[in-house]
Parts: sequence; C-alpha cells; structure tokens
Amino acid sequence: MIKTISAIATCLALSFSSVAQEVDFTEYDLNNGLHVILHQDNSAPVVTVGVMYHVGAKDEEKGRTGFAHFFEHLLFEGTQNIERGEWFNIVAAHGGSNNANTTQDRTYYYETFPSNNLELGLWMESERMLHPVINQIGVDTQNEVVKEEKRTRIDNAPYGKIIYNTGITPYLFQKHPYKNSVIGTMEDLDAAQLDEFKAFFKKYYGPNNATLVVTGDFNTPETKKLIENYFGQIKARPAVTRVNIKEAPITKTIKATEYDNNIQIPAKLYVYRTPSMKDRDAYVLEMISSVLTGGKSSRLYKKMVDQEKTALQVLAFPRSQEDYGTYVVGALALGETSLATLGKSIDEEISKLRTTLISEKEYQKLQNEFENQFVNANSSMEGIAASLATYHTLYGNTNLINKEIEIYRSITREEIKDVANKYLKENQRLDLDYLPTPEKK
Repeated sequence: MIKTISAIATCLALSFSSVAQEVDFTEYDLNNGLHVILHQDNSAPVVTVGVMYHVGAKDEEKGRTGFAHFFEHLLFEGTQNIERGEWFNIVAAHGGSNNANTTQDRTYYYETFPSNNLELGLWMESERMLHPVINQIGVDTQNEVVKEEKRTRIDNAPYGKIIYNTGITPYLFQKHPYKNSVIGTMEDLDAAQLDEFKAFFKKYYGPNNATLVVTGDFNTPETKKLIENYFGQIKARPAVTRVNIKEAPITKTIKATEYDNNIQIPAKLYVYRTPSMKDRDAYVLEMISSVLTGGKSSRLYKKMVDQEKTALQVLAFPRSQEDYGTYVVGALALGETSLATLGKSIDEEISKLRTTLISEKEYQKLQNEFENQFVNANSSMEGIAASLATYHTLYGNTNLINKEIEIYRSITREEIKDVANKYLKENQRLDLDYLPTPEKK
C-alpha cells in the first residue's frame, strides 16, 4: 500500500512539475537584428538581464587563441559612461549580482537585480555593446587575470587538463578549432596587439550577433520601450561567417599518454567524438552517461568502486557543443590496480550497453533523473534566462525550454542500445593513460 501511494505521489509530482515549469515567453527582433526574449514572472521582485553573443573560442583566428574568453574579462573594465573598475561596484550598490562565462560556441553576460533596477541592467548591457573602453591598460590588467586563472584552474589543478579538455581535444580534432582550449595560450594573448582586440569586438559584438533576454518581475510593454531606447540605435555589423569545418571520422584507436605533476593517482580514460548538441543522439548519450556513472547506483560505480574495489572513483560526462561533442568515460585507480584492469572493466560495461537493453528499473530511474534536471534548470530567473538564450543562440529553437524534456521522455531502451553501439566503439576513441609526472632522478 505504501509503495502504491508513493508511486501515485511521484506521478502527480512529475505531472505537476511539468506544468509548473512551462515557461511563457515573447521573442522578437529589433531593426538592427538584436533578438529579444522576454519572460515575465511577477511572483518575486527580481529580474535578470542577460546578453549572449554568438562567439566562442572556435571563432578565433589561428595564433590568437583565448580571445573570446579574454573578452569575458575585458568587457567588465568599463565604458565611456562607466569608470574603469566600477562595474561590479555599481551592480553591488544596487543590490545586484552579475557574472559571465565563455564556451567554444558563445559568450554570456548577465546581471540579476531587484526588479526596480531593471533599467539599470539594460543600460549597463547596452553600454557594454555600444562603447566599451578597450585600451592597453585594460588589456594588460586582464592579461594577468587570465594568466592567473589558467594557472589556478589548469596548470596547477589536479586533473585540470582533463576537466578543461586541454589534454583531450588535440587528439580528437585535427582541423576544427575545438582542438584548442577556451582559455587559449598565454603566448597568443601576449603577442596580440591592441588593434586586434578592437577588431575582434567590432566583428563579433554587434546587436545582430546577440540575444538579449529579460526574465522576472517587469511590465512587458514598458520593457519593450526601454529595450528600444537603449539598444535600438546601435548599428548592426556585417554578418558573421560561421565556422564550417568537418572532421574525418575516427576509424582507429588513438593511444596517448598525458602527464600531470599535480596528481598522484593515475586514471584510465576513453574519449569519443560525438555529434552536435542539436542531434538527437547527443541526448541519448547523456542518458548513457547517467547509466554508467549517474551516482552510486550506476553501473561503473557499483562494479568498480563497490564490488571489485579497483577504482577510487569513476567518471563519465558528455560535453555537448554546437558542432561536435566529446564523451569521456574513465576511472581513477585504487591502490596498485593497473590501468589495463580499469580499461577492461569499463569495456565490459560498455559492451553490455551495446548488446543488451538496460533494465526497466534503470530506464525509470533515467526518466526521473532527467525530469528532475528539467525542473531544477528552470527554477530561477537566472536559470531561465540562460536557458532561453542558449536555446535560441545554439539550437535555433527557443521553445526547447519547454519541449526538450519531451525528447528525453521519447528515448527508448532500444535507442540507448543502438546509440551506444554506434558511438562507443574501440576504433572510434582516444585511449588515454593519465599519469603522475615521473620524478626526475
């Protein structure tokens, strides 16, 4: 009886969450090409203003890696009307918070304010787009900031080259700029001239290469007028030519060894090149990742950590991107366990996925997990703003914020088996031994 009541409660909760998470929005274009998305929700006096530019690390010129990420920092330096170093102070003084982030495909800036400061957020983002101050002082300052970030997150962080892909992507991509890291190289940034930074801004930071999102407590007609006032007069730039580089299929196992002087525990990693984030198979691969290492009840965790006690930890994560993705699965060795032993155990579980349907219990767990992720992703104005901007910019379909969960619901056990068999083959992967740097004698 208790199980029956629990099952009914779960179904009702899932049904309610799906309805509750329906995101109403309005979208339109200004005459200059700026795409605007508005989601009005007056339940709390908070508003988020975000701008996503369709420019990322893959758009950089050869020998100038790191530009897109560098601008994530540089465009907080100041504008003609915001003094240098005052951006964060202005936001904090008005009860707000702000941040930015960069990927291979886009750069995103946002502020969250009490709703009575909506106009301030719009003004600041229009300032960033219209006339930021890009000078040598700002470039030199942020150059040091980025160098320290690279040292902290990659160079001196355990497994940093894996977490940030710098030890993976050069093996998987020969032509596509995904082979380069988002943070780039310091040599490229040091060599860049001020005019090159100004040219990068002029090329990619036009309104017709951007999506403006406003979510939260506001009046839609009034907000449309404010947006027109602050953004409508910004001139469009020449259309951006998108990266269109195809990689040849991987048909032979790529064997490699990487060393990290920040670790003591070696790892075995298998890495696969996967399709675009817009491809249905990318969604299936996310589910496969969950089956393998989605918590302590996952297959690899139970097998290698609990039962065999050969792994200290297991990992698997797909990195979905606009053109291609990567899928990493691996384990950290426990004690004297060899990497060959770890690889054999991982391959046994991958083989099962490729040849046998997952159980009904595992399938229901997956459905519950992705329902929960759907709810959590859209539980705040910041989350909704980022989702709306991403779905429009990278997927070309803003309404995926409401419909994407239906893709996960429609994935079958048979499809999981087929996709595993399609992509998770030995001759289509990087076989990477990730080792502590040998001590010098």
